[in-house]
Amino acid sequence: MSLMGIDVGTTGCKVVCFSMTGEPLAAAYREHDIQHPEPGWAELDAAVVWRNVQDAIQEVAQAVKDDPIRALAVSSLGEAVVPVTRDRCILGPSILNFDVRGASYVEPLSRFLDDSRLYGINGNTLGNHYGLTKLCWIRDHRPRLYEAADKFLLWSGFIAFMLGAEPAVDYSLANRTLLFDLQQEDWSDTLLAWGGVDRDKLPVVVPSGTAIGHVSPAIAAELGLPPNVVIVAGAHDQCANAVGCGVIEEGLAVYGMGTFLCITPVFCQHIAPSLMIPRGLNTEHHAVPGKYVTFIYNQGGSLVKWYRDTFAREEHRQAQAAGEDVYDHLFAELPEGPSGVMVLPHFTTTGPPDFVSDSVGVIAGLHLETPRGAILKGILEGATFYLRECLEALPETGIRVRGFRATGGGSKSDAWIQLSADILGQPFLRPRVTEAGALGAAIMAGVGCGALDSFTSGVAEMVKLEHHFEPDPRMHAAYAEWYARYRELWPLMRGYLHDLASG
Repeated sequence: MSLMGIDVGTTGCKVVCFSMTGEPLAAAYREHDIQHPEPGWAELDAAVVWRNVQDAIQEVAQAVKDDPIRALAVSSLGEAVVPVTRDRCILGPSILNFDVRGASYVEPLSRFLDDSRLYGINGNTLGNHYGLTKLCWIRDHRPRLYEAADKFLLWSGFIAFMLGAEPAVDYSLANRTLLFDLQQEDWSDTLLAWGGVDRDKLPVVVPSGTAIGHVSPAIAAELGLPPNVVIVAGAHDQCANAVGCGVIEEGLAVYGMGTFLCITPVFCQHIAPSLMIPRGLNTEHHAVPGKYVTFIYNQGGSLVKWYRDTFAREEHRQAQAAGEDVYDHLFAELPEGPSGVMVLPHFTTTGPPDFVSDSVGVIAGLHLETPRGAILKGILEGATFYLRECLEALPETGIRVRGFRATGGGSKSDAWIQLSADILGQPFLRPRVTEAGALGAAIMAGVGCGALDSFTSGVAEMVKLEHHFEPDPRMHAAYAEWYARYRELWPLMRGYLHDLASG
Protein backbone atom coordinates (compact mmCIF):
# COMPACT_ATOMS: atom_id res chain seq x y z
CA MET A 1 0.00 0.00 0.00
CA SER A 2 1.19 3.51 -0.81
CA LEU A 3 0.01 7.09 -0.36
CA MET A 4 0.10 9.78 -3.05
CA GLY A 5 0.91 13.41 -2.38
CA ILE A 6 0.24 16.03 -5.06
CA ASP A 7 1.84 19.46 -4.69
CA VAL A 8 0.64 22.20 -7.06
CA GLY A 9 2.72 25.37 -6.97
CA THR A 10 2.82 28.64 -8.83
CA THR A 11 5.36 27.42 -11.39
CA GLY A 12 5.12 23.64 -11.30
CA CYS A 13 3.41 20.52 -9.96
CA LYS A 14 4.89 17.43 -8.31
CA VAL A 15 3.33 14.05 -7.73
CA VAL A 16 5.05 11.60 -5.38
CA CYS A 17 4.03 8.19 -4.03
CA PHE A 18 5.35 7.21 -0.61
CA SER A 19 5.56 3.98 1.30
CA MET A 20 4.04 3.87 4.77
CA THR A 21 7.52 4.56 6.17
CA GLY A 22 7.94 7.73 4.13
CA GLU A 23 10.17 6.39 1.39
CA PRO A 24 9.53 7.97 -2.04
CA LEU A 25 8.56 5.19 -4.43
CA ALA A 26 8.09 7.27 -7.59
CA ALA A 27 7.91 10.94 -8.48
CA ALA A 28 7.10 13.14 -11.45
CA TYR A 29 7.32 16.89 -12.03
CA ARG A 30 5.83 19.20 -14.63
CA GLU A 31 6.61 22.89 -14.97
CA HIS A 32 4.08 25.49 -16.02
CA ASP A 33 4.39 29.16 -16.83
CA ILE A 34 2.67 32.19 -15.37
CA GLN A 35 0.71 34.06 -18.04
CA HIS A 36 0.85 37.87 -18.24
CA PRO A 37 -1.88 38.86 -20.74
CA GLU A 38 -1.73 42.52 -19.62
CA PRO A 39 0.83 44.57 -17.67
CA GLY A 40 0.38 43.78 -13.99
CA TRP A 41 -1.76 40.70 -14.66
CA ALA A 42 -0.60 37.25 -13.58
CA GLU A 43 -2.59 34.06 -14.02
CA LEU A 44 -2.34 30.32 -14.52
CA ASP A 45 -4.00 28.50 -17.39
CA ALA A 46 -5.97 26.05 -15.25
CA ALA A 47 -6.55 23.64 -18.14
CA VAL A 48 -2.80 23.40 -18.82
CA VAL A 49 -1.98 22.81 -15.16
CA TRP A 50 -4.71 20.17 -14.87
CA ARG A 51 -3.28 18.32 -17.90
CA ASN A 52 0.17 18.49 -16.33
CA VAL A 53 -1.13 17.08 -13.05
CA GLN A 54 -2.82 14.24 -14.91
CA ASP A 55 0.38 13.46 -16.83
CA ALA A 56 2.39 13.39 -13.61
CA ILE A 57 -0.16 11.17 -11.83
CA GLN A 58 -0.18 8.78 -14.77
CA GLU A 59 3.62 8.56 -14.76
CA VAL A 60 3.74 7.84 -11.04
CA ALA A 61 0.80 5.42 -11.09
CA GLN A 62 2.53 3.37 -13.80
CA ALA A 63 5.71 3.21 -11.71
CA VAL A 64 3.94 1.95 -8.55
CA LYS A 65 1.29 -0.28 -10.12
CA ASP A 66 2.56 -3.23 -8.02
CA ASP A 67 2.15 -1.19 -4.80
CA PRO A 68 -1.49 -0.01 -4.90
CA ILE A 69 -2.25 3.59 -3.99
CA ARG A 70 -4.81 3.73 -1.19
CA ALA A 71 -5.38 7.48 -0.87
CA LEU A 72 -4.19 10.87 -2.11
CA ALA A 73 -4.31 14.50 -1.03
CA VAL A 74 -3.27 17.79 -2.61
CA SER A 75 -1.05 20.56 -1.28
CA SER A 76 -1.34 23.78 -3.24
CA LEU A 77 -0.63 27.47 -3.63
CA GLY A 78 -3.06 29.76 -1.85
CA GLU A 79 -5.37 32.67 -2.74
CA ALA A 80 -6.03 31.85 -6.40
CA VAL A 81 -9.34 30.27 -7.41
CA VAL A 82 -10.47 28.37 -10.50
CA PRO A 83 -13.98 28.84 -11.95
CA VAL A 84 -15.68 25.51 -12.76
CA THR A 85 -19.09 24.09 -13.55
CA ARG A 86 -20.73 21.32 -11.55
CA ASP A 87 -19.93 18.88 -14.38
CA ARG A 88 -16.22 19.67 -14.00
CA CYS A 89 -15.66 22.05 -16.91
CA ILE A 90 -12.96 24.69 -16.45
CA LEU A 91 -14.32 28.11 -17.37
CA GLY A 92 -11.29 30.35 -17.24
CA PRO A 93 -7.82 31.12 -15.91
CA SER A 94 -6.82 31.40 -12.26
CA ILE A 95 -5.82 34.93 -11.17
CA LEU A 96 -2.73 34.81 -8.95
CA ASN A 97 -2.22 36.66 -5.69
CA PHE A 98 0.26 39.19 -7.09
CA ASP A 99 -2.02 40.17 -9.99
CA VAL A 100 -3.01 43.85 -9.72
CA ARG A 101 -6.67 43.21 -10.53
CA GLY A 102 -8.90 43.81 -7.53
CA ALA A 103 -6.83 46.60 -6.02
CA SER A 104 -9.71 49.07 -6.27
CA TYR A 105 -11.73 47.05 -3.72
CA VAL A 106 -9.15 47.32 -0.94
CA GLU A 107 -9.94 50.88 0.14
CA PRO A 108 -13.75 50.38 0.28
CA LEU A 109 -13.25 47.24 2.38
CA SER A 110 -10.97 49.15 4.74
CA ARG A 111 -13.78 51.69 5.25
CA PHE A 112 -16.25 48.90 6.01
CA LEU A 113 -13.96 46.98 8.37
CA ASP A 114 -10.84 48.43 9.92
CA ASP A 115 -7.80 46.20 10.25
CA SER A 116 -8.56 45.18 13.82
CA ARG A 117 -12.17 44.11 13.09
CA LEU A 118 -11.15 42.31 9.90
CA TYR A 119 -8.35 40.50 11.72
CA GLY A 120 -10.79 39.49 14.46
CA ILE A 121 -12.88 37.68 11.85
CA ASN A 122 -10.35 36.36 9.37
CA GLY A 123 -6.88 36.56 10.94
CA ASN A 124 -5.44 38.45 7.97
CA THR A 125 -4.38 42.00 7.29
CA LEU A 126 -6.01 43.72 4.35
CA GLY A 127 -4.45 43.52 0.90
CA ASN A 128 -5.09 42.72 -2.73
CA HIS A 129 -3.36 39.35 -2.60
CA TYR A 130 -6.39 37.40 -1.36
CA GLY A 131 -9.18 35.68 -3.27
CA LEU A 132 -11.94 38.11 -2.22
CA THR A 133 -10.75 41.10 -4.26
CA LYS A 134 -10.16 38.89 -7.32
CA LEU A 135 -13.68 37.46 -7.01
CA CYS A 136 -15.08 40.98 -6.83
CA TRP A 137 -13.16 41.89 -9.97
CA ILE A 138 -14.47 38.81 -11.81
CA ARG A 139 -18.04 39.55 -10.71
CA ASP A 140 -17.87 43.15 -11.94
CA HIS A 141 -15.62 42.82 -15.01
CA ARG A 142 -16.40 39.27 -16.16
CA PRO A 143 -20.09 38.96 -15.17
CA ARG A 144 -20.84 36.14 -17.63
CA LEU A 145 -18.00 34.08 -16.22
CA TYR A 146 -19.12 34.79 -12.65
CA GLU A 147 -22.69 33.73 -13.40
CA ALA A 148 -21.64 30.63 -15.35
CA ALA A 149 -19.36 29.35 -12.60
CA ASP A 150 -21.04 26.93 -10.21
CA LYS A 151 -17.99 26.99 -7.95
CA PHE A 152 -14.79 28.95 -7.46
CA LEU A 153 -12.32 26.40 -6.09
CA LEU A 154 -8.96 26.88 -4.40
CA TRP A 155 -6.28 24.88 -6.17
CA SER A 156 -6.11 21.90 -3.79
CA GLY A 157 -9.89 21.51 -3.93
CA PHE A 158 -9.88 22.10 -7.70
CA ILE A 159 -7.52 19.19 -8.39
CA ALA A 160 -9.44 16.98 -5.94
CA PHE A 161 -12.73 17.97 -7.62
CA MET A 162 -11.42 17.21 -11.10
CA LEU A 163 -10.34 13.78 -9.85
CA GLY A 164 -13.84 13.04 -8.58
CA ALA A 165 -14.19 14.53 -5.08
CA GLU A 166 -16.95 16.76 -3.81
CA PRO A 167 -16.18 20.50 -4.01
CA ALA A 168 -14.41 21.25 -0.72
CA VAL A 169 -11.69 23.39 0.81
CA ASP A 170 -9.71 22.94 4.00
CA TYR A 171 -9.49 25.62 6.70
CA SER A 172 -5.99 26.79 5.78
CA LEU A 173 -6.82 27.47 2.12
CA ALA A 174 -10.24 28.93 2.96
CA ASN A 175 -8.35 31.46 5.06
CA ARG A 176 -6.48 32.67 1.97
CA THR A 177 -9.68 33.99 0.40
CA LEU A 178 -10.26 36.67 3.10
CA LEU A 179 -13.80 35.25 3.36
CA PHE A 180 -13.22 32.73 6.15
CA ASP A 181 -14.26 33.17 9.80
CA LEU A 182 -11.35 31.87 11.85
CA GLN A 183 -13.38 31.33 15.02
CA GLN A 184 -16.50 29.84 13.42
CA GLU A 185 -14.45 27.75 10.96
CA ASP A 186 -16.83 28.57 8.13
CA TRP A 187 -17.43 31.28 5.55
CA SER A 188 -18.05 34.68 7.13
CA ASP A 189 -21.55 36.05 6.54
CA THR A 190 -20.19 39.56 7.15
CA LEU A 191 -17.46 39.32 4.51
CA LEU A 192 -19.65 37.48 2.01
CA ALA A 193 -22.25 40.22 2.32
CA TRP A 194 -19.72 43.01 1.87
CA GLY A 195 -18.19 41.38 -1.19
CA GLY A 196 -21.51 40.39 -2.72
CA VAL A 197 -20.11 36.86 -3.11
CA ASP A 198 -22.68 34.07 -3.30
CA ARG A 199 -22.07 31.45 -0.63
CA ASP A 200 -23.27 28.69 -2.95
CA LYS A 201 -20.44 29.51 -5.37
CA LEU A 202 -17.91 28.50 -2.70
CA PRO A 203 -17.07 24.94 -1.63
CA VAL A 204 -17.88 23.36 1.72
CA VAL A 205 -15.19 23.97 4.37
CA VAL A 206 -13.60 20.95 6.13
CA PRO A 207 -10.51 20.25 8.27
CA SER A 208 -7.37 19.02 6.53
CA GLY A 209 -7.24 15.23 6.56
CA THR A 210 -10.98 14.79 5.89
CA ALA A 211 -12.06 12.23 3.28
CA ILE A 212 -14.01 14.08 0.55
CA GLY A 213 -14.60 11.38 -2.07
CA HIS A 214 -12.98 8.80 -4.35
CA VAL A 215 -11.22 9.06 -7.69
CA SER A 216 -13.91 8.57 -10.33
CA PRO A 217 -13.81 5.27 -12.23
CA ALA A 218 -13.28 7.07 -15.55
CA ILE A 219 -10.33 9.13 -14.27
CA ALA A 220 -8.85 6.11 -12.50
CA ALA A 221 -8.94 4.09 -15.73
CA GLU A 222 -7.47 6.97 -17.74
CA LEU A 223 -4.61 7.62 -15.31
CA GLY A 224 -3.86 4.03 -14.34
CA LEU A 225 -4.96 4.39 -10.73
CA PRO A 226 -6.49 1.48 -8.82
CA PRO A 227 -10.24 1.63 -8.10
CA ASN A 228 -11.62 3.46 -5.08
CA VAL A 229 -8.60 5.62 -4.26
CA VAL A 230 -9.71 7.85 -1.39
CA ILE A 231 -9.39 11.61 -1.95
CA VAL A 232 -8.58 13.54 1.23
CA ALA A 233 -8.70 17.29 1.85
CA GLY A 234 -5.17 18.66 1.71
CA ALA A 235 -3.86 22.07 2.76
CA HIS A 236 -2.21 25.31 1.82
CA ASP A 237 1.25 24.38 0.60
CA GLN A 238 3.07 26.01 3.51
CA CYS A 239 1.00 24.02 6.02
CA ALA A 240 1.62 20.83 4.05
CA ASN A 241 5.34 21.63 4.05
CA ALA A 242 5.19 21.92 7.83
CA VAL A 243 3.60 18.50 8.19
CA GLY A 244 6.02 16.97 5.70
CA CYS A 245 9.08 18.08 7.67
CA GLY A 246 7.65 17.48 11.13
CA VAL A 247 6.90 21.07 12.11
CA ILE A 248 3.77 20.37 14.13
CA GLU A 249 4.76 21.81 17.53
CA GLU A 250 5.51 25.31 18.86
CA GLY A 251 9.06 26.62 18.56
CA LEU A 252 9.79 25.11 15.18
CA ALA A 253 9.43 26.77 11.79
CA VAL A 254 9.51 25.66 8.20
CA TYR A 255 11.95 27.41 5.89
CA GLY A 256 10.28 26.82 2.56
CA MET A 257 12.57 27.29 -0.43
CA GLY A 258 10.30 27.16 -3.45
CA THR A 259 8.80 29.86 -5.65
CA PHE A 260 8.33 31.75 -2.40
CA LEU A 261 10.86 31.80 0.41
CA CYS A 262 8.47 31.29 3.32
CA ILE A 263 9.09 30.96 7.04
CA THR A 264 6.18 29.21 8.78
CA PRO A 265 6.32 29.17 12.60
CA VAL A 266 3.77 27.20 14.65
CA PHE A 267 1.83 28.46 17.68
CA CYS A 268 -1.15 27.28 19.72
CA GLN A 269 -3.34 30.29 20.47
CA HIS A 270 -4.66 33.43 18.84
CA ILE A 271 -2.40 36.44 19.31
CA ALA A 272 -3.77 39.96 19.76
CA PRO A 273 -4.32 41.81 16.47
CA SER A 274 -2.46 44.79 17.95
CA LEU A 275 0.71 42.69 17.97
CA MET A 276 0.25 40.96 14.62
CA ILE A 277 -1.11 43.71 12.37
CA PRO A 278 1.87 46.13 12.55
CA ARG A 279 4.14 43.24 11.53
CA GLY A 280 1.91 42.20 8.63
CA LEU A 281 1.44 38.76 10.19
CA ASN A 282 -1.59 36.59 9.63
CA THR A 283 -3.11 33.82 11.72
CA GLU A 284 -4.07 30.68 9.82
CA HIS A 285 -5.15 27.20 10.83
CA HIS A 286 -2.37 24.67 10.58
CA ALA A 287 -3.24 21.39 8.88
CA VAL A 288 -2.76 19.89 12.37
CA PRO A 289 -5.80 20.27 14.65
CA GLY A 290 -5.46 22.88 17.41
CA LYS A 291 -2.42 24.59 15.89
CA TYR A 292 -1.95 27.84 13.98
CA VAL A 293 0.73 29.25 11.70
CA THR A 294 1.80 32.58 10.28
CA PHE A 295 3.88 33.38 7.20
CA ILE A 296 6.93 35.52 6.59
CA TYR A 297 7.78 35.42 2.92
CA ASN A 298 9.04 36.91 -0.30
CA GLN A 299 9.40 35.63 -3.85
CA GLY A 300 13.07 34.68 -3.50
CA GLY A 301 12.60 31.46 -5.46
CA SER A 302 11.07 33.38 -8.35
CA LEU A 303 14.13 35.63 -8.38
CA VAL A 304 16.41 32.61 -8.64
CA LYS A 305 14.33 31.34 -11.57
CA TRP A 306 14.54 34.82 -13.15
CA TYR A 307 18.32 34.64 -12.76
CA ARG A 308 18.40 31.21 -14.40
CA ASP A 309 16.27 32.33 -17.33
CA THR A 310 18.18 35.61 -17.76
CA PHE A 311 21.78 34.50 -17.28
CA ALA A 312 21.70 30.78 -18.13
CA ARG A 313 18.76 30.04 -20.41
CA GLU A 314 20.77 28.05 -22.93
CA GLU A 315 22.63 26.16 -20.21
CA HIS A 316 19.29 25.28 -18.65
CA ARG A 317 18.05 23.93 -21.97
CA GLN A 318 21.20 21.86 -22.43
CA ALA A 319 21.05 20.56 -18.86
CA GLN A 320 17.44 19.49 -19.32
CA ALA A 321 18.35 17.62 -22.50
CA ALA A 322 21.13 15.84 -20.63
CA GLY A 323 18.93 14.99 -17.65
CA GLU A 324 20.91 17.31 -15.37
CA ASP A 325 20.00 20.15 -13.02
CA VAL A 326 21.43 23.48 -14.13
CA TYR A 327 21.16 24.79 -10.57
CA ASP A 328 23.97 22.44 -9.52
CA HIS A 329 26.25 24.29 -11.93
CA LEU A 330 24.98 27.76 -11.04
CA PHE A 331 25.32 27.28 -7.29
CA ALA A 332 28.85 25.95 -7.78
CA GLU A 333 29.75 29.46 -9.01
CA LEU A 334 28.80 31.19 -5.74
CA PRO A 335 31.80 33.07 -4.31
CA GLU A 336 32.97 32.66 -0.71
CA GLY A 337 31.65 35.10 1.87
CA PRO A 338 29.41 38.11 1.24
CA SER A 339 28.95 38.65 -2.48
CA GLY A 340 29.66 42.39 -2.61
CA VAL A 341 26.43 42.75 -4.62
CA MET A 342 23.52 44.35 -2.74
CA VAL A 343 20.06 43.29 -3.92
CA LEU A 344 16.73 44.75 -2.88
CA PRO A 345 14.43 41.80 -3.68
CA HIS A 346 11.37 43.88 -4.61
CA PHE A 347 11.16 42.52 -8.17
CA THR A 348 7.44 41.90 -7.62
CA THR A 349 4.89 42.42 -4.82
CA THR A 350 6.59 41.92 -1.47
CA GLY A 351 5.38 40.01 1.56
CA PRO A 352 5.02 41.25 5.14
CA PRO A 353 5.18 43.68 6.72
CA ASP A 354 4.31 46.18 3.96
CA PHE A 355 3.11 44.13 0.95
CA VAL A 356 4.57 46.70 -1.43
CA SER A 357 2.98 46.33 -4.86
CA ASP A 358 4.46 49.33 -6.69
CA SER A 359 8.18 48.85 -6.16
CA VAL A 360 10.97 47.49 -8.33
CA GLY A 361 14.11 45.56 -7.52
CA VAL A 362 17.64 46.92 -7.18
CA ILE A 363 20.99 45.28 -7.93
CA ALA A 364 23.81 47.51 -6.70
CA GLY A 365 27.56 47.13 -6.47
CA LEU A 366 28.26 45.81 -9.95
CA HIS A 367 31.67 46.16 -11.61
CA LEU A 368 32.87 45.08 -15.02
CA GLU A 369 34.68 42.20 -13.36
CA THR A 370 31.69 41.07 -11.23
CA PRO A 371 31.09 37.38 -12.03
CA ARG A 372 27.55 36.19 -12.54
CA GLY A 373 27.83 33.91 -9.49
CA ALA A 374 28.15 37.01 -7.30
CA ILE A 375 24.88 38.31 -8.71
CA LEU A 376 23.13 35.04 -7.86
CA LYS A 377 24.56 35.09 -4.35
CA GLY A 378 23.51 38.72 -3.94
CA ILE A 379 19.95 37.68 -4.83
CA LEU A 380 20.03 34.91 -2.20
CA GLU A 381 21.48 37.30 0.39
CA GLY A 382 18.94 40.05 -0.29
CA ALA A 383 15.97 37.69 -0.07
CA THR A 384 17.32 36.28 3.21
CA PHE A 385 18.00 39.73 4.66
CA TYR A 386 14.36 40.57 3.97
CA LEU A 387 13.27 37.56 6.05
CA ARG A 388 15.75 38.35 8.83
CA GLU A 389 14.27 41.83 9.24
CA CYS A 390 10.81 40.30 9.63
CA LEU A 391 12.04 37.65 12.10
CA GLU A 392 13.56 40.28 14.33
CA ALA A 393 10.07 41.71 14.89
CA LEU A 394 8.62 38.38 16.14
CA PRO A 395 9.59 38.13 19.83
CA GLU A 396 7.10 40.75 21.03
CA THR A 397 4.25 38.64 19.61
CA GLY A 398 5.23 35.67 21.75
CA ILE A 399 6.11 33.57 18.70
CA ARG A 400 9.46 31.88 19.23
CA VAL A 401 11.65 30.14 16.66
CA ARG A 402 14.46 27.92 17.92
CA GLY A 403 15.29 26.23 14.63
CA PHE A 404 14.29 25.74 11.02
CA ARG A 405 13.43 22.76 8.82
CA ALA A 406 14.45 23.41 5.21
CA THR A 407 12.08 22.20 2.48
CA GLY A 408 11.37 22.72 -1.20
CA GLY A 409 13.49 22.56 -4.31
CA GLY A 410 16.01 25.14 -3.08
CA SER A 411 16.79 23.05 0.00
CA LYS A 412 18.63 20.57 -2.19
CA SER A 413 21.48 23.11 -2.19
CA ASP A 414 23.81 22.82 0.82
CA ALA A 415 25.27 26.20 -0.09
CA TRP A 416 21.90 27.98 0.00
CA ILE A 417 20.92 26.43 3.36
CA GLN A 418 24.30 27.25 4.90
CA LEU A 419 24.04 30.84 3.67
CA SER A 420 20.58 31.05 5.29
CA ALA A 421 21.89 29.65 8.58
CA ASP A 422 24.83 32.08 8.53
CA ILE A 423 22.62 35.13 7.92
CA LEU A 424 19.85 34.18 10.37
CA GLY A 425 22.16 32.74 13.03
CA GLN A 426 19.92 29.71 13.58
CA PRO A 427 20.42 25.96 13.02
CA PHE A 428 18.74 24.27 10.08
CA LEU A 429 17.69 20.64 9.67
CA ARG A 430 16.96 19.16 6.27
CA PRO A 431 14.69 16.13 6.03
CA ARG A 432 15.57 13.19 3.85
CA VAL A 433 12.56 14.11 1.69
CA THR A 434 13.02 17.76 0.72
CA GLU A 435 9.74 17.94 -1.22
CA ALA A 436 7.88 18.17 2.06
CA GLY A 437 4.67 19.50 0.51
CA ALA A 438 4.06 16.21 -1.27
CA LEU A 439 5.01 14.20 1.83
CA GLY A 440 2.77 16.35 4.02
CA ALA A 441 -0.10 15.76 1.58
CA ALA A 442 0.59 12.01 1.68
CA ILE A 443 0.47 12.05 5.49
CA MET A 444 -2.89 13.86 5.31
CA ALA A 445 -4.06 11.20 2.86
CA GLY A 446 -3.03 8.51 5.33
CA VAL A 447 -4.87 10.21 8.19
CA GLY A 448 -7.99 10.71 6.08
CA CYS A 449 -8.23 7.11 4.89
CA GLY A 450 -7.43 5.64 8.31
CA ALA A 451 -4.03 4.22 7.40
CA LEU A 452 -2.43 6.56 9.98
CA ASP A 453 -3.84 7.16 13.45
CA SER A 454 -2.98 10.88 13.62
CA PHE A 455 -0.69 13.59 12.31
CA THR A 456 1.68 12.90 15.21
CA SER A 457 2.01 9.22 14.41
CA GLY A 458 2.21 10.00 10.69
CA VAL A 459 5.14 12.35 11.23
CA ALA A 460 6.83 9.83 13.52
CA GLU A 461 6.49 7.08 10.91
CA MET A 462 7.20 9.00 7.71
CA VAL A 463 9.43 12.04 8.38
CA LYS A 464 13.18 11.41 8.60
CA LEU A 465 15.61 14.22 9.50
CA GLU A 466 19.15 13.73 8.18
CA HIS A 467 21.24 16.85 7.58
CA HIS A 468 22.19 19.44 10.19
CA PHE A 469 23.52 22.92 9.35
CA GLU A 470 24.95 25.14 12.11
CA PRO A 471 25.62 28.86 11.53
CA ASP A 472 29.29 29.74 11.10
CA PRO A 473 30.01 32.44 13.75
CA ARG A 474 32.61 34.11 11.52
CA MET A 475 30.24 34.33 8.58
CA HIS A 476 27.35 35.42 10.79
CA ALA A 477 29.46 38.35 11.97
CA ALA A 478 30.42 39.25 8.41
CA TYR A 479 26.81 39.16 7.31
CA ALA A 480 25.72 41.29 10.27
CA GLU A 481 27.70 44.18 8.80
CA TRP A 482 26.33 43.55 5.29
CA TYR A 483 22.79 43.26 6.69
CA ALA A 484 23.10 46.67 8.37
CA ARG A 485 23.86 48.19 4.96
CA TYR A 486 20.91 46.34 3.41
CA ARG A 487 18.55 47.88 5.97
CA GLU A 488 19.55 51.33 4.77
CA LEU A 489 18.71 50.58 1.13
CA TRP A 490 14.90 50.39 1.13
CA PRO A 491 14.28 53.64 3.09
CA LEU A 492 16.81 55.38 0.87
CA MET A 493 15.29 54.13 -2.40
CA ARG A 494 11.60 53.94 -1.50
CA GLY A 495 10.38 57.23 -2.99
CA TYR A 496 12.51 56.94 -6.11
CA LEU A 497 11.44 53.37 -6.78
CA HIS A 498 7.78 54.27 -6.29
CA ASP A 499 8.13 56.92 -8.99
CA LEU A 500 10.01 54.52 -11.24
CA ALA A 501 7.39 51.78 -10.82
CA SER A 502 4.63 54.29 -11.55
CA GLY A 503 6.26 55.09 -14.89
